[in-house]
Amino acid sequence: MALPNHGANAHHVYERLGIEMPKMVIDYSENVNPIGPPAFVYERWSAYAHLITKYPDPLGEPFLSAAANYHNISIENVIVGNGAAEIFASLAKRYENKRAVLIHPTFSEYEATLTPYNVYIKEIIATGKVPLDEVLDEVEFAEVIYICRPNNPTGYLIPLEEIIQIAKYAKRYKCEVVLDEAFLDFIDEKESFIPYLKDFPNVIVVRSMTKMYAIPGIRLGYALASELIVNDIRYRMPHWNSNAIATTVGADCLQEEDYRIQTIAFAKEMREQMTTFLEKWNCIVLPSTTNFLCFQLWDPARSKGFFEYLLAKGCVLRHTENFKGLDGKWFRVGMKESSQMEHLQKEMTTWFVENLSS
Repeated sequence: MALPNHGANAHHVYERLGIEMPKMVIDYSENVNPIGPPAFVYERWSAYAHLITKYPDPLGEPFLSAAANYHNISIENVIVGNGAAEIFASLAKRYENKRAVLIHPTFSEYEATLTPYNVYIKEIIATGKVPLDEVLDEVEFAEVIYICRPNNPTGYLIPLEEIIQIAKYAKRYKCEVVLDEAFLDFIDEKESFIPYLKDFPNVIVVRSMTKMYAIPGIRLGYALASELIVNDIRYRMPHWNSNAIATTVGADCLQEEDYRIQTIAFAKEMREQMTTFLEKWNCIVLPSTTNFLCFQLWDPARSKGFFEYLLAKGCVLRHTENFKGLDGKWFRVGMKESSQMEHLQKEMTTWFVENLSS
């Protein structure tokens, strides 16, 4: 039976596998900020109550202007979505009956949203360094290429100079580049492609507020692109697509510089500790730049038993059965609070000790 195509909502994994869900479950399959939302979200929550009775701004204000100011770009080049997923869904029809290039393993929503529009998809497999020559060859014959940077699920960050090279080549061949920067907040804005957008009207940068600011429940994402593309995306979106609480909270989140610095440092610390632990037990760990790791057991044939053992202990990893190029032989683990990471390592150690000797 196929497992869910996304992390989070752990109960669905237990249901699909027919495993009784423990009373206490820690979901390492989702990868939002373990620190939780900025403190002001809880402190001001009652102040948002009046927004429930009002229609939201149809363009997503005040977040629209806040995002434009944050990235030093015009509001005409920004569109607000009900999460980044809505933006991908609205973009997909733009490529109906055309050719797209996807670099796997990657976020499943790209293919899921393109498929209903009869898009021919050319797949390139790259768990680490991207085969640049192959990518450029395929771009010549495509209308769009989707790139996840840093990549989900591997955490690999394609060098910015390579992205610029791809964008230049794609521009020459009238190919668009959809650049997913949902996890870039965990690195540094200096790594973002956004400052180069003025020179590349063929590039669309998609961002998420869910991951860094730990607000997946109120759904907020945005895209930055040429005014022509922004208007085309907006044309396919429903009126009032972003809610008033999300856009108000989101606008204030972009002011939280100390919070971002703290998060980046904490994610790096947890990532390095977990990498050291996994490598000690002979696991292969892919180098990551974000708040999750992708790893493989010393014996991939034991993956199913390992996954189900941890589920029984209330530890939910992200399976990779629907990630092409990983094919269920790897796991993604999102960083959590120190105590939760220690708990996971304790349960893993028990399994490792029992299975390394057998």
